[in-house]
Amino acid sequence: MPAEWLPAATTAADIDSLCAELSDSEAQAILYDWRGTWARAEQLLPAGDWANWVILAGRGFGKTRTGAEAIREVVYRDPNARIALVGPTAADCRDVMVEGESGLLNVFPPWERPEYESSKRRITFKNGAVGFLYSAEEPERLRGPQHSFAHCDEVAFYKEPQQLWDNLKFGLRLGADPRVVVTTTPQPSKFLAELIADKNTVVSRGSTFDNKANLPAGVLAEFLRVYGGTRIGRQELYGELLNEAEGALWRRSQLEECRRYRNQLPDLTRIVVAVDPAVTAGENSDETGIVVCGEDDAGNGYVLADRTCRLPPDQWAAEVVRAFDEHEADRVIAEANNGGDLVESVLRTVRRTLPYKKVHASRGKVARAEPVAALYEQARIFHAGAFPALEDEQVTFVPGKLNRRSPNRVDALVWGMTFLLLGDRKHIGKAIWVT
Repeated sequence: MPAEWLPAATTAADIDSLCAELSDSEAQAILYDWRGTWARAEQLLPAGDWANWVILAGRGFGKTRTGAEAIREVVYRDPNARIALVGPTAADCRDVMVEGESGLLNVFPPWERPEYESSKRRITFKNGAVGFLYSAEEPERLRGPQHSFAHCDEVAFYKEPQQLWDNLKFGLRLGADPRVVVTTTPQPSKFLAELIADKNTVVSRGSTFDNKANLPAGVLAEFLRVYGGTRIGRQELYGELLNEAEGALWRRSQLEECRRYRNQLPDLTRIVVAVDPAVTAGENSDETGIVVCGEDDAGNGYVLADRTCRLPPDQWAAEVVRAFDEHEADRVIAEANNGGDLVESVLRTVRRTLPYKKVHASRGKVARAEPVAALYEQARIFHAGAFPALEDEQVTFVPGKLNRRSPNRVDALVWGMTFLLLGDRKHIGKAIWVT
């Protein structure tokens, strides 16, 4: 029995014990009772009126099994069902969606197992329902056929998703309520974003770790160690759809290339805690950006921590001091445009002797950020680990675009790296001066 079929709180020993107490027919009935025994809530067909069900989830979540079980449920209800099975390639359709461990041939009980004719790209179910296999590499093959249901697997990796989707949808006109199930590990794409935004789409989300009871603990621990917080980990493990804005000063691929881990860091000659204070404190206030930055003796910069928070002044000041102590920093750098000397006063309330330097901006955020973004391009700034919230801000910070919220993490990063790498100068790029 595939491990993926076990419910979250069940071990192999539990199953063996259970089956020993039951007759063969009873054990088989439990084994194939997806809806009542094995499925997690997010793996069941949603209630209500919808046309598209999109499941965005990490690897190992059980996406393929969910799609196959949705088809089984449709087949049971409608012997006249005509189902489109669409995969990235013909091999994916065969090896994953049909013959795979969680494919259609394995989710049906042996006495109901459908007949698969690979030469005809067709799977016929015992009650007469029929499924047809289509490769996303050949979207034109969906131009003529009609269907009552469809399962599109790993749609984010289709080469021409919009063309295929249009052909599929025009042919989805059989039966009283034609629907599509889309299962995919997310990738940034215009097609997927628009599909999720469609008013007729229901979205379910999940991660690899939702299925942790059925996956080797050592493998999961290694995934977390290597990929925790990184772009690929957030996408492939947690199923996050990570967009980046066109024209942003940073790119995700660039940030991945600049990532380093603690055992790869050189000795640092200076460390600062950079602060971009919020003007107000409240539920809807901006965050106070707090980013710890370091410099090595070669003049390279390192992002060491992101301690940004939405707290009242005395509490964010305490967070600054904690970051200062934990990283054995040399000084605190804080913007004085908003709040002026009040920022220093709040910090000194927490620690009177805190080494502090205030910075002022004479030009806008873009003018301040561009020289720092250029240092990333020159491979002179590195991230010591993963900082998802900071990196999300970086890849959506577009010159000239009005952002809904101030990019406080980016601002703090820019203050710190400017101070360390662009020099303690009276005038820096006509954008910043330090006192």
